Amino acid sequence: MSVDGALLFARYAYPPNELGYCGPAGAAALLRADAPAEIAERARRFEGAWSYLEFIAASAGIGDPLDAAVVEAYWIGNALLDEVPPRALLSWLEIRFRGQLGGTWRAAAGRATAHHSFHVFEVYPWAAMLGVPAAPVALSVLDRCRIRTGVVLEVDGEKATVRSSPLVWDGVTLAPGPDCEEIVSWSADGRSLLGAPARGDRVALHWDWLCDVLTAEQASRLDALEDRQRRVICGR
Repeated sequence: MSVDGALLFARYAYPPNELGYCGPAGAAALLRADAPAEIAERARRFEGAWSYLEFIAASAGIGDPLDAAVVEAYWIGNALLDEVPPRALLSWLEIRFRGQLGGTWRAAAGRATAHHSFHVFEVYPWAAMLGVPAAPVALSVLDRCRIRTGVVLEVDGEKATVRSSPLVWDGVTLAPGPDCEEIVSWSADGRSLLGAPARGDRVALHWDWLCDVLTAEQASRLDALEDRQRRVICGR
């Protein structure tokens, strides 16, 4: 088990777990940098994310689903995604997500990718709800659930003010809107898997949590993978 991979997984999995959306109870355990084995055990109980990690690892011939490169591929994106055959991934998901309602993933054919953006925009049913009265709720969930990029403007204790682009929906197109400021957490009760972020850092955000400091290449890849998925669901 890769310690670095387990901690990287926890950085991104903590916010939805803390909100009660996925994974086992007791999200604070994911912020225990001194307990990577416990984090690894908990990671196996994230039904969605763990399925992708297993498949990415198997496709790349890597024995550990928590290998750091495997975890990065799922949350951020890297060259390992090129090793994942789309049709084989769909066959895998059909077994793992049997009974999963909604979404467009069963018709994804050659475009399926083992990345979090695919899960958010095509496996979850929210994108299909943009054209119904529940659209504002669907838009909010899509915006918060995706891994989005931002830039740190200010740090105040366990909070940071960041500049990011929320998703907007005009009835036809889902796209990044004008930049705005938002306040997110990077630490909870003195626990964090990151050092304090600094002004100007390019960061990854998941729900209301600052998960990671990104390189320019990582941010570009993350944005490109999301853009691809948004264009798919808008028929562009």
